[in-house]
Amino acid sequence: MSILYPTFLWLLVPLTILFYYREKKAMETVHLVIVILLVLALSRPVFKQGEEVQPIEGKTFIVAIDASYSMRSKDIKPDRYTFAKETINALLTLNPSDNIMLIAFTTNPLLLSPPTTDHQLIALALKSFKLEYILTKGTSLERLFKKVGSMKSSQKGSQKNLILLTDGGEEKDVEALSKVVNDASISLTVFALGSRQGTTIEKSDGSLLKDPSQNLVVSRVNPMLEELSSQTKGTYFTASSTPTATAQAIYTALQEQDKIRKLSVKKQQHYTELYQLPLLLAVLLFMMLHTRGVKYLLLIFTLLGIDTQASMLDTYYLNEAYKSYHLNDYNRSSQYLTQITTPSLQSYFALGNTYYKQGDYKKALSSYLSIRSTSPSVKQKLYYNIANTYVKQEAYEKAKVYYVKALQLGDDNNSRANLHLVMFLLNKKKASLGIAHPKSQSSDSSKSPKKESENKKEENRSEDEPSSSQGEGGEKQYNKKQEKNKLIQDTQQEERHPLSSKVYELINRGYIHETKPW
Repeated sequence: MSILYPTFLWLLVPLTILFYYREKKAMETVHLVIVILLVLALSRPVFKQGEEVQPIEGKTFIVAIDASYSMRSKDIKPDRYTFAKETINALLTLNPSDNIMLIAFTTNPLLLSPPTTDHQLIALALKSFKLEYILTKGTSLERLFKKVGSMKSSQKGSQKNLILLTDGGEEKDVEALSKVVNDASISLTVFALGSRQGTTIEKSDGSLLKDPSQNLVVSRVNPMLEELSSQTKGTYFTASSTPTATAQAIYTALQEQDKIRKLSVKKQQHYTELYQLPLLLAVLLFMMLHTRGVKYLLLIFTLLGIDTQASMLDTYYLNEAYKSYHLNDYNRSSQYLTQITTPSLQSYFALGNTYYKQGDYKKALSSYLSIRSTSPSVKQKLYYNIANTYVKQEAYEKAKVYYVKALQLGDDNNSRANLHLVMFLLNKKKASLGIAHPKSQSSDSSKSPKKESENKKEENRSEDEPSSSQGEGGEKQYNKKQEKNKLIQDTQQEERHPLSSKVYELINRGYIHETKPW
């Protein structure tokens, strides 16, 4: 047993003196005992249940990439937009543990990927986004900031970390944009793309973009971006020699902004509180002195005392089970755990681990599957234990599913290594079973020489020629060929335009009203 706030125990010194020199009256004696019990409750006596190491949850970063027409400028090789995409992909590789949200914006912002630690999904969404389907050409930073400000943060009052990759567009009112950024609680990191001297914009047909007066449009990086970063206490970057070097500079700056992320784990003590016991006795004594219905209160407190006693016994059994487990006495540990009347998360975990050590994998799995929790760290540990249990039962397919679930909740070297091992065991098991889809021997052996010669003729026929068979057989083969061609065409169409047209409608809203389409 431990005391969390031992400072309160100093109050017992004057109380002890008062108790010794008190008048020998029952009322005063009981009152002093009540105060002593309250002091004990304030000191918070506890039973320690051990220390749990948990990974620190990653932060959420919003990455916004400018998809306006000016991003096709080639003053940064190969062009601004491609350089920005490659920088984002490099940043995803450098920063695997954080939640990343991806937004593309022109005149209107569009969410491409919600916050996720599965960075492959973000890279896929970025790859699937095609500039040729974007009708809006301009850039509105104000609408982007307002969109980010309207998003709910995981922690109330926390800042939204926005990484902005843009050439700046045509906006010039720094004061208005700074107010929007500050009102939205945005921590801004700006990656400015483009040169100060600027360059012309090449259209898809090879000609250069001109304004309505037939003057060449020259796109420059907007100097307002640096001033905006300064006024909002953000960070400002320009392109380095390569996207990888640029991503490294951004990542280093983000690390410096958040020093606490250097810690890879956090430790948390788990306790069983005991302050209820002296508090309960103090209340009971007070009611006995000052309440007429004390007989009913005694009955209530007796019932409560039964529950408290049961809880105390459960805590005792759990602590003894932990001690036996650490001494490798798994039989005694399971005996203590099965005596617990009100099972808890810790007892279920301990019982599952004990059965696992004993080699009783069915009971271990049953104990793990009975656990319910909304904590990501608990669920990750639970999925990892379930997967290990399935491996012991040689149920590799099920183990693979739970290792993947554990990795989806956070990066873990043990889960990743075990997943690779399970995949190896699965392939080895399939190879040992000889799964190669062999041809049926009975059907081949029953063929006559005449039938074989007909089959050879059929194979030598050109694929483009229709079948010479009469009736239903020839029609079925012809229809099958049509379906195959249609499937190929649909697949090719899907590869050319993988995102839904509705996605592009959202970002293309209002494009006919643009005054400066670049």
